[in-house]
Amino acid sequence: MRPPTSQPTLRLSGILFKYGTKSAQVAFRTGDFKQQVIFIGGLTDGLLATEYLQPLSMALEAEKWSLVQPLLSSSYSGYGTSSLKQDALELDQLISYLINKEDSEGVVLLGHSTGCQDIVHYMRSNTACSKAVRAAILQAPVSDREYRATLPETADMIDLAASMIKEDKAMDLMPREANPDAPITAYRYYSLCAYMGDDDMFSSDLSDDQLRQRLGHMSNIPCQVIFSMGDEYVPTYVDKRSLVQREG
Repeated sequence: MRPPTSQPTLRLSGILFKYGTKSAQVAFRTGDFKQQVIFIGGLTDGLLATEYLQPLSMALEAEKWSLVQPLLSSSYSGYGTSSLKQDALELDQLISYLINKEDSEGVVLLGHSTGCQDIVHYMRSNTACSKAVRAAILQAPVSDREYRATLPETADMIDLAASMIKEDKAMDLMPREANPDAPITAYRYYSLCAYMGDDDMFSSDLSDDQLRQRLGHMSNIPCQVIFSMGDEYVPTYVDKRSLVQREG
């Protein structure tokens, strides 16, 4: 009998704090410095979402930067009943907390997967706290629309979501088969899955003008795009290298 395969141990020591009044609005900080990297995960992510966070935290500490991992209302299974707008509001609350309670001297936003959409949306909001963002890193940006288009039920469900939105039922839940992992509203399903939905920012079939319209404002700050060439959520027909060049 084979021994069980050991899983990598991810362990960080730090401070857990609340940055807002909602129960979900907590964040975990490693390092006690005046500059922070804020990690924003993708769909279903929460704390310690990726294996690189542990070595990243150690590397940042050596450079006198803290790593902050917030939970948003959209974390874990909450993404289906949230939105980019809601995430941006909560991200703004977090940055405001860091400025006013911890005397932050500036932050860098690090997005993973769908977390990249949060950063793009937030930087378009142009709030007072967004001025504290020194730079952004988009790691593994992905088109949820192109991935979901590979699933057989998606086309019919997009039509259903569109009809529900027209009937003023955007915040009503879709059938379970639309998204078995978590409850999802018609609005969020359409946002993630429909052509030019609010979440549709990194699709390979968007024109250069459309990409510029959606991403152009990111040129106002230093922004690094790091594409994961082996990302299982990117369809095989997508020319990843070409897409990175166009998004850059």
